[in-house]
Amino acid sequence: MPGRVDVRSIREGLSLTQAEFAARFAVPVDTLRKWERGVREPDAASRAYLTLIQRNPKVVEETLAA
Repeated sequence: MPGRVDVRSIREGLSLTQAEFAARFAVPVDTLRKWERGVREPDAASRAYLTLIQRNPKVVEETLAA
């Protein structure tokens, strides 16, 4: 199971704004903001999803577009 993830680092590594990241990867922008501010932590499934986005964002984008 993935451990702690740095959501902001993942997003910034893709050079996306919060709104762009949220739209591209189907994450509510409010949720993304709370994760980045540390108000909330992603659950296990979200951590796995974010790890996949970090490692291979193109596959995630292609899968969501299908």
